[in-house]
Amino acid sequence: MTKGFFQARLLPVWVWLATLLLCGVLVARTHFTADMSAFLPRSPTPEQQLLVDQLRDGLVSRLILVAVEGGDPASRAAASGAMAGQLRGDKRFTTVSNGESGGMQRDQAFLFEHRYLLSPAVTPARFSVGGLRAAIGDTLDLLASPAGLLTKSLLPRDPTGEIPLLLEEFSGDGGSGANRPNVAGGVWASRDGQRALLLVQTVAPGSDTDAQEEAIGAVRTAFAQAPLTGTPGQAMQLVVTGPGVFAVQARETIKREVTRTSVISMILMLTLLIVIYRSLTTLALGMVPVVSGTVAGIVAVSLGFGEVHGITLGFGTTLIGEAVDYSIYLFVQSERTATSKTDWVRRFWPTIRLGVLTSVAGFASLLFSGFPGLAQLGLYSIVGLLTAAAVTRFVMPLLLPAGFRVRDVSALGERLSVWVRFAPRLKWAALALMVLACVPLAMHRDKLWNHELSGLSPISLADQMQDTTLRADLGAPDVRYLVVISAATQEQVLQAAEGTVQALQGLVERKVITGVDTPTRFLPSMATQQARLASLPPAAQLKESLAQAVSDLPIQAARLAPFLADAEAARQSRPLQRADLTGTTLAVAVDGMLLQRGASPGRPAGWSALLPLHAPVNGIIDAAAVRQVLADAPGNRATGSALFVDLKGEADRLYSGYLREAIVLSLAGLAAVALLLLLSLRSAVQTLRVLAPPAAAIIVVLGGLALAGHRLTILHLIGLLLVVAVGSNYALFFNSGPRRSGPEDETARADREASGITPRTLASLLFANLTTVAGFGVLAISSVPVFQAIGLTVGPGSVLVLLFSAIFAAQQSSALTAPARDITP
Repeated sequence: MTKGFFQARLLPVWVWLATLLLCGVLVARTHFTADMSAFLPRSPTPEQQLLVDQLRDGLVSRLILVAVEGGDPASRAAASGAMAGQLRGDKRFTTVSNGESGGMQRDQAFLFEHRYLLSPAVTPARFSVGGLRAAIGDTLDLLASPAGLLTKSLLPRDPTGEIPLLLEEFSGDGGSGANRPNVAGGVWASRDGQRALLLVQTVAPGSDTDAQEEAIGAVRTAFAQAPLTGTPGQAMQLVVTGPGVFAVQARETIKREVTRTSVISMILMLTLLIVIYRSLTTLALGMVPVVSGTVAGIVAVSLGFGEVHGITLGFGTTLIGEAVDYSIYLFVQSERTATSKTDWVRRFWPTIRLGVLTSVAGFASLLFSGFPGLAQLGLYSIVGLLTAAAVTRFVMPLLLPAGFRVRDVSALGERLSVWVRFAPRLKWAALALMVLACVPLAMHRDKLWNHELSGLSPISLADQMQDTTLRADLGAPDVRYLVVISAATQEQVLQAAEGTVQALQGLVERKVITGVDTPTRFLPSMATQQARLASLPPAAQLKESLAQAVSDLPIQAARLAPFLADAEAARQSRPLQRADLTGTTLAVAVDGMLLQRGASPGRPAGWSALLPLHAPVNGIIDAAAVRQVLADAPGNRATGSALFVDLKGEADRLYSGYLREAIVLSLAGLAAVALLLLLSLRSAVQTLRVLAPPAAAIIVVLGGLALAGHRLTILHLIGLLLVVAVGSNYALFFNSGPRRSGPEDETARADREASGITPRTLASLLFANLTTVAGFGVLAISSVPVFQAIGLTVGPGSVLVLLFSAIFAAQQSSALTAPARDITP
C-alpha cells in the first residue's frame, strides 16, 4: 500500500520525465529558420502576394551584385574576367555578365539572327515597294550619322535597318529599363572607375538561403583563385551584395545574436541565482521549470508551424527571465516547516496562478495574427509559461529533498519593507514622471512609429547604401511600379502583355510614364512571330519589289543580295522559344519578367508577365491614370488579368496593416488581461490597482524611447505586452489578500495576511525582477532590431513596474512590520 501511494504520489514526476523525453526527440527533429519570410502575411492580397513572390523568388532576389576594388584598372579587369569565366561554368548560375565583348557579341549575334522576329517594324507594308523604298532610304541617311560605321557594315544584309532599330530600343531607357554601366579595360566598371563590376544570377530563388550561401561561396572562391596582381600596396578586395546576400547575412546575424544574447543572459542569471541561493543543488532545481518551458515551447511551435524561427527562439530563451520567477517564488516564499510546500501552494499559488493566466491572456491575442512570426511568438510564450508554471506547481514540490531550504534573506526583506512603507509617499512624484513622459510622446507623435518594413531587418544601413550604389552602377533591376498580367499559358500571357503595352502607349505620349518594359520585346508571342514571318514575301516577290524600290536610290539591287537570302531564311525559320535566349544577357530580362507559378491555395497554376513602368523625372507615377487605362483596355475589360502594383507603396501598406493588426491584437490582449483580473478579483477597484503599475511603466518607457529618438516597431508592442505580463505578477502580490466584507475564521484571516506582501515575498519579487532584467535587458545591446526593441522595452519596463507596484500598492500589510519568519540557511 505504501509502495502504491508512493508511486501515485510521484505520478506527476514520471509524466513530466516522459513528456520531457518525447519533447527532446521532437526538438532534435525540428527545422529552424532565420529568414524574414515569417514576418510576411499568411493570407496576402494579390498585390501583397506579388510583393512576397518578388521578395522570395523574383528576379531581383536571384541577383548577386559583385565588385572588385583596389589595384589598378588592368588588374581589376583581369580579375573580373577570370571570375566570370569560372562562374559561367558553374551550374549554380544561369547568367554571369561583366560587360566583356564576348557577351555583347552573343547578344548582337542573337539580335541579328532573329531580327525579323523581334523587330516591331516588320509588317507586310514594310516589304512592299513603298515600304522598302522608305526603309532603305532611312538606312542610307544613317550613313552620315555617328552610327554610320555600323550601318555601312550591315547595309548589304539589313538594308531596312532592323538592327539599328532594335539596338536603339534595347539599349535605351525604354529598352531594358536600365542604362548600361560604364566600361573600363573591356569590362563593366563603376561610375567613378574604381570598381570592376559583375552581375550574377543564381538558379536558386532568393528564398533558398542555403543555395544562396553556396552561390556566394562560389563567388568568393572564384575571386580567391583569380589573378590578383596589381600595383604594390593596393590589394584588391571583393564586395558582394544583393537580396540573397542580405538573406544569408540576416540568417547568420540572427543565429549569432541568438547564441550571444542567450549565453550572456544565462551567465548573468546563473551568476545572480548562485549569489542568491549559494547552492548548486538549488540552482539546478531552479532551472527545471525553465528548461521544461523552453523545450515545450519549441515543440509546440514546431508542431504548429512546421518550423521555428530564430527570432522566436531568441525571444523564447529570454523568456527564461520570467519562467525562473516561479521557482524563486517557491524557494524563497516557502517556510521552514514540515508543511511549508503545502502552505506555499495554499497561500501563494493562487496569486501566481492568476499572474500566469494574465500573461497567457495577453499573449493569446497573438495567435490570431495573420503573420506567422507573431503567431509563433504567441504560441511559444503561452506554452512555455504554462509548462514552467505547471512544473513548479506539481513537479517541483516532489523533487525538493527533505529538509530543503534556501539561505536566510529575511534581513534583505526587512530593508525592502522599510522602502515599501515609504513608497506610497512617492505617488505624486510617479504621477509627475508619467506626465513628463507624455511630453516627448506628444512632440514626436507624427514620427513615433517606424512605418517601413526594413525596420525589422538586421541588415545595417551601410550595407544597404552599398547595395544601392552598386545597383545604380550596374543598372540592375530595382523596379517599383509594375503591371502584372496573369494567364493560364505562356502564349496567353505574352499576347495579353502585347495588348497591354499597346494600351499604355497613350500614357507614354502624355508623359505619365516614360516607358514600359515587357518580355515580349525579347520573346514575342507565337501569334506575333508568325504574323511577322508571314509579312516576309516569297523570295521572287521580294526580289522584284526590291528592284523597284531601289530604282531611284543611290544603291544597286545586286549589292543587297545577302538581304534577300537572309529574308528567305527567316521566312522558313521557326518561331523563337525561351530556350533560344540561353547564353545571352537577354535571358536575364525575360526570366525576370516572365514567370511560371505553381498552384497554391486559392490560386491555380499559370503564368505571369511583369511589365515594369518607368516613372517621369519626379519619380512618381499617377496610379489612378494607369489603372483607368488598364480597366479600359479591351483585353483586360473582360478578364481583369492586368493588375497595377506599386511595390514600395504595397510594402508600406503591408507594414501599416501589420502595425494596425499588432496594435489591435495588443489592445485585445490587454482587454483580456483586464477581464480576467476583473473576474478573478471581483472588484473593479482592485483590477485598476493591479493594472495601474504596468500602465504607468508603459507610459514612462514609451516616453523614454521617444526622447531617445527610437522609432517604435511591431516588436516594441510585443515588449509592452511582456511588461504587462511580468508587471501584473508583481502588482498582484502587492495587492493580494483583498479585504473581505463577510466573516472569516482565524485560519482564513491568517492565510490572507500571510499571502500579502511579507518581507520574504518582497525578497522573492526583487530576485525575480533581477532575473527578468538579466534575461530581457541583454537584448538591448543586440544588433538585431527585433531583439533590441524587446530589450529596450522589457528591461527598463520590468524595473519600473516593480517600483510602481510598490508606490501604488493598495495595502500595507501588517506583515511588513511583523518579524520575518525564519528560513535559516
